[in-house]
Amino acid sequence: MDTNGPKYVNVKPASKTAGKVTGGIIAGVAAIIIVASSIAIVPAGNTGVVLTLGKVSETVLQEGFHIKAPFIQSVEVMSNKIQVYETGATAVSKDLQSVSSNIAVNYKIGYESSANIFQKIGRDYQSIILMPAVQESMKSVTARYTAEQLITERAIVGEEIKSTLENKVSEYGIIIEKFNIVNFDFSAEFNQAIEAKQVAEQNLIKTKTEQEQAIVIAEAEAKKKKIAAEASAAATLTEANAQAEANNLLNNSLTELIIKYEQISKWNGELPKVMSDASSLIDVGLSDTPAQ
Repeated sequence: MDTNGPKYVNVKPASKTAGKVTGGIIAGVAAIIIVASSIAIVPAGNTGVVLTLGKVSETVLQEGFHIKAPFIQSVEVMSNKIQVYETGATAVSKDLQSVSSNIAVNYKIGYESSANIFQKIGRDYQSIILMPAVQESMKSVTARYTAEQLITERAIVGEEIKSTLENKVSEYGIIIEKFNIVNFDFSAEFNQAIEAKQVAEQNLIKTKTEQEQAIVIAEAEAKKKKIAAEASAAATLTEANAQAEANNLLNNSLTELIIKYEQISKWNGELPKVMSDASSLIDVGLSDTPAQ
């Protein structure tokens, strides 16, 4: 057998090799697509609403990484962060004054309500639910207060509107965090009337203050005069008492002198053997022997 004859090599066609490479790439891409469609990531402050062939699942996904069925399930992300809704509103007060206001509402949707809102309302829940509820709440509450009360009791009015609004939207899963009345605006005539009333009240307060000050001054003057009169009366009484005492002493002295005078004027020239006065008895000791 001739071993040195020509040899034949089995060479694979290039088309087959390229086909295998292409197939591998396609398989890899398909695997990547399958893996990617099996992953759902819900950002912070959001929930994921799961749709299985278009049907909304009652279970929502919390923020983070999740696995889902590829191709047949999708995840719609719903924001649960606080949002701000600002708008203008018009209403009529209890005393039939036109009221314009600017308001700001801080709100959010609850985690557990995300699927229900997405299914029954959709993403435009602000214009479908919140906007009409805000306008209706403003009108119904404003009609219970006069224009002046809306100004003086603004905080109370705001709390009542917030409570009314919460009752209207809570059934949909919308949570009202804060309600602010930025400002109230009335007609020019009403503003002028309010200004005139404030001026009148200020003048009244000024007049009342001046009257109270005058009363205080008058009372102080009256008290001062009373003290002076009492002091003068006390001085007069003291002086009168002193004068009366002096007169009494003088009268006593004069009485004693008159008595002595009367005694002297009635003396017959004979000396008594005993002389007495108010304090003692004196024995003059006259002897029976006549004087030499």
